[in-house]
Amino acid sequence: MLDYDAEAALYDGTRGGEPRAKAAAAAVLGLLPAGARALLDVGCGTGIVTARLAAAGAGLRVRGADAAHGMLRKAADRLGRDSVVLADAARLPFGAASFDAVSAVWLLHLVDPATARRVVGEAARVLRPGGVLVTTVDKDAAHDVGSDIDRVLAPWRDDRGATDRADLVAAYAAAGGLEPYGEAYFTGHGQGRTPRGAAETLVGGKFASWFLAGRAAGEQVARELRALPEPDLRRADPVYRVLALRKEGGTGRQGA
Repeated sequence: MLDYDAEAALYDGTRGGEPRAKAAAAAVLGLLPAGARALLDVGCGTGIVTARLAAAGAGLRVRGADAAHGMLRKAADRLGRDSVVLADAARLPFGAASFDAVSAVWLLHLVDPATARRVVGEAARVLRPGGVLVTTVDKDAAHDVGSDIDRVLAPWRDDRGATDRADLVAAYAAAGGLEPYGEAYFTGHGQGRTPRGAAETLVGGKFASWFLAGRAAGEQVARELRALPEPDLRRADPVYRVLALRKEGGTGRQGA
C-alpha cells in the first residue's frame, strides 16, 4: 500500500483533481436521504471530495476522517481543523447512531477483506436508522474500458480478489443491517490510461490485486503495452460505480 503521508502532496494532481472530485461528490449527494443533516466522509484523504460535499449547503454538516496525518493536514486546510478527525475507518471515534450518512470514496479497494468488513460494520454502527452508507465499488474493474490496453491485459486479468467487489460490500452491509438503497455512476476524469503508463504501473507492481501472472509474464505484457500505437495518448476515462446502502428503520427516502 502507498505511504499516504508521503503521497499527500501529489495525491490530487495524480487522481483527476477537481473535475473527478466534483463528479464523485455529485454522485454521493444524489444518493443521500432527504433531510440528511450530518455526514461523515471516512478515508477523506486530502478532503478534495469532502469539501465539495460540505459546500452543498442545504443544512448538511460534514466531517472528514482519515488515518494518514499528511492527508488530514490537507483536508484541514480545506475544511477547517474542527471538521476533520484522525481516525481508523475500522474503529471510528463516534458513538452509535451519530450520522445520517457515511461516505467512503476510493477506500474499500485499498484494504484487505477483513478490514473492509470492519469498515462497513463501523459505518453501519454510526448510522442512524434510515441513514445511508454511500461507497464506491468495483474500482479496478471500472478501469477496463474496452481499449487496446485492456485487450492486452485481458488474458491476465482476475478481479475476484478485489476487496471492493459490489457483491462482497453488499454482503458486509447486510450483516450490519444495511439494505440496498440506490446506485450511481460518475466519470473518473483524467484517469484514462496510456499504454506507456499502464506498462510502468504493471512493472511497478500496482496491478497486483488482479494481475496474477509472474514477473516474467508481466515484463512481456509491459513490452506489448509499450508497442501499442500512440503510447502516450490517454484512452477513455473509467466510469466508477457508487452504491448506497440504507440502515433499517426510519423513513428516509432517496434525495433527488
